[in-house]
Amino acid sequence: MGREAVCHAKFGRQSGEGKALLETDELSFRGEFRVKVPLRDITKADVKDGVLSVEWPQGRLALSLGRSAEKWAQAITNPKTVVDKLGVKPGLRVVLVGRFETSFRTDVMNALGEKPGVKPVAGCDMVFVLLVHPNDTEKLETLAPAIFPDGALWAVYPRGRKDLSEDTVRKAARGYGLVDIKVVRVSEELGGLKLVIPKDKRPKPRG
Repeated sequence: MGREAVCHAKFGRQSGEGKALLETDELSFRGEFRVKVPLRDITKADVKDGVLSVEWPQGRLALSLGRSAEKWAQAITNPKTVVDKLGVKPGLRVVLVGRFETSFRTDVMNALGEKPGVKPVAGCDMVFVLLVHPNDTEKLETLAPAIFPDGALWAVYPRGRKDLSEDTVRKAARGYGLVDIKVVRVSEELGGLKLVIPKDKRPKPRG
């Protein structure tokens, strides 16, 4: 999930209260009216008195975000990539489990500076698993030992499905002793849930 805020918005002659959401590829507002702004189409983003204003070919949207306005503007003008949001960086031991698209594998490889692994073994910093079928959530239990004690298991699931949604993945993960700490929109079709082993279940350092 990206940034979100309840605020007042103005778009043309429309104005009202609702929720603004800044995701990987779009800025949206849902309330007394609705509007979606593709980030790639934004030509100008500025802030004045706590109001973020963005312009694109279809018009101008103003959001009263208060102190958060500057951070939203920064995120729009200097957006993080998906792999940045996922936390992939050089030096990490990363494994991809499942048939991820070539573009995603390439992005992960470029961020790492080397090819990611395909076989999860103990000591991984990150394991990404692509869930396709409802019973694929069972893989979370078998993959958890690979991230023990303090790694991250990213469960990547199809967006918009009721039988394999963010909530069903979260529920299954908790049943296997994992907790979720972050959600990222991986693509238009996929979402990602970051799962970890609770701190009180990890071994305490000697000393």
